[in-house]
Amino acid sequence: MSWQTYVDDHLMCEIEGNRLAAAAIIGHDGSIWAQSSNFPQVKPEEISSIMNDFNEPGSLAPTGLFLGGTKYMVIQGEAGAVIRGKKGSRGVTIKKTAMSLIIGIYDEPMTPGQCNMIVERLGDYLLDQGF
Repeated sequence: MSWQTYVDDHLMCEIEGNRLAAAAIIGHDGSIWAQSSNFPQVKPEEISSIMNDFNEPGSLAPTGLFLGGTKYMVIQGEAGAVIRGKKGSRGVTIKKTAMSLIIGIYDEPMTPGQCNMIVERLGDYLLDQGF
């Protein structure tokens, strides 16, 4: 299965009538493995900051999480495994796997919990597969 298929079929799937606004699978080095057509253009320093927060949990909290130039307030996550952010009616969930970051961006009416479930389920599966 291609990485694009994981984005199209698993991350951009419908859940209770809602879909993610955008999604991507990005390597730890910032390389784009696959993304939805409307995923924002991310900067290398944004991925570096995210990776740093996985290594030093809490480092993004004072400055916020930037993704595609959008600033999200960092909310609860799981140290070293999941980072979650919120901006108004939008939000982001980022799950770290052995080799990649699974990123889902949502907007209302999708709930944070629905986004978390989609992103983290795929991330857990890829971890089990060694990715």
